[in-house]
Formats: sequence, C-alpha cells, structure tokens
Amino acid sequence: MTTFMNDPTMPTPSFPGSHMVMDDRYVFISGLTVSDLSNGHAVKGDIKEETRLVMRAISRMLEMEGGSLADALRVDVHLSDLNTLSDMDSVYAEFFEPSRYPARTCTESPTICGGCHVEITVMATRQLPED
Repeated sequence: MTTFMNDPTMPTPSFPGSHMVMDDRYVFISGLTVSDLSNGHAVKGDIKEETRLVMRAISRMLEMEGGSLADALRVDVHLSDLNTLSDMDSVYAEFFEPSRYPARTCTESPTICGGCHVEITVMATRQLPED
C-alpha cells in the first residue's frame, strides 16, 4: 500500500506533491530546500548552513517513519553553484557513517526554488514494524 504524507512540522508544499511517499519497501522524500522548511522564504545562509538544515529535516522525517539516514539508498543533490561542492560535502558527510554513504548524484542547477543554494532528495529503505 502506498501512503502520501506531508510532514506536519513543515509548511504544506507549495508545489503539487507530497513531502514523503512510502510503500512497503521504501520512503521517498521530495527535494527539500531551506525555502521548503521556512514557508517559501529562503533562509539566508551559506551552503554549509543550508545543507545542515535540510539534512536535519530529512533525518527527522525518516525518524518519524522509524528509520534513519543509515537507511538511505540514494541521494540527489542539486547545487546552485558546483564550486560549493566541497563545502556541501563537508557537512553532508557528517550525517553518515564513514564508508557507508548512499549512492549519489550531484548536479549544478543555477535556479533552485526560493533562491536556495542546495536541494536534496532521498530514497531510503523503509523500516516496517515486525509482526
């Protein structure tokens, strides 16, 4: 069974979509930016701060479903400037165990919604309660 859900701690998406979609095996989290976390207003910050805020939100969303970032299988990262990759990576790496990083794609997207510097999307294994 597929469940479509919005995180009750965040503003309702301004786009026609859901924050999370879950089926029996996976959790899919829509691309998140600091603009999504702050009701459409970009939080002024550098790439490190934006990455930290978005990764914390993703971690919390996975925890709401009984999982964690350790369950992440795939991550897509969009940066407004690919020259900030090493700064983003320095924060991103803090959220995973060394040598246990999910598969990842990182692209430059000069115009990210809300004027943000980073947008992150996650696909994770769903931790279902045991019978």
